[in-house]
Amino acid sequence: MARVCEVCGKGRQVGFNVSHANNKTKKVWEPNLHKVRALISGVTRGLKVCTRCLRSQRVQKAV
Repeated sequence: MARVCEVCGKGRQVGFNVSHANNKTKKVWEPNLHKVRALISGVTRGLKVCTRCLRSQRVQKAV
């Protein structure tokens, strides 16, 4: 899957833009993903991780 966080599984959300006249058009919200080199069980791997997982330190960045 392309736009999904590999740690928490957060993906895209869909909904509507709603105008003042109550016209509805489809809208997609994508998660804020970053490519990160992270340590996973002692091995460095490249991951797509959302910024919330980075901020809450669920992922330890490789140095």
